[in-house]
Amino acid sequence: MSRVPPAPAEQYSPLVGADAPLRQQVYAQAPGIVGPYLTYMKALRANGTLPPRLVELVRLRVSFHNQCRSCMSIRYTDGLDGGLTEGLVCSLEKPQESEDLTPAEKAAIAFADAFATDHLSITDEMFATLYDHFTTQEVMELCFQVATFVGYGRMGAVLAMTDDLPSEYSDPDAVLAPWRQAPQEIV
Repeated sequence: MSRVPPAPAEQYSPLVGADAPLRQQVYAQAPGIVGPYLTYMKALRANGTLPPRLVELVRLRVSFHNQCRSCMSIRYTDGLDGGLTEGLVCSLEKPQESEDLTPAEKAAIAFADAFATDHLSITDEMFATLYDHFTTQEVMELCFQVATFVGYGRMGAVLAMTDDLPSEYSDPDAVLAPWRQAPQEIV
């Protein structure tokens, strides 16, 4: 059960819609913040220049490190339209060994892994590798994306918003992975 209950329908409906997923119903407990938060998240997706497939791969890899069940269950339409497949999601188990990922995707995922698990281990050499594949603007965008995924994914994990997910996502002691669990939601 979510550690913060969903807001009452009369509170969340005007903010996030009557059919909002559980996570947005919970976020509506902070009514002054949920709107700007969702605007930020939409702007991050809509105004980015990185390929949506890459962004989705990075998001899903970070969701594993965060153990955010709701993050692992979601597949965003723009990522799917950009070429994300469940086969690619499975390649995230061992991304550096995958033949299906591009060198740029592997570099971005390695950066995301370090950012999510030991951010102080990120070196100038890692940034040099990023610059082999990305422009300065894209590197900065990747930083915004990964920081957002790490922070909000950890919040999602802490809140334990699994009530609306399939039962395989609800065991708090299980270490889950987006490449082992079936996607529940496509947005």
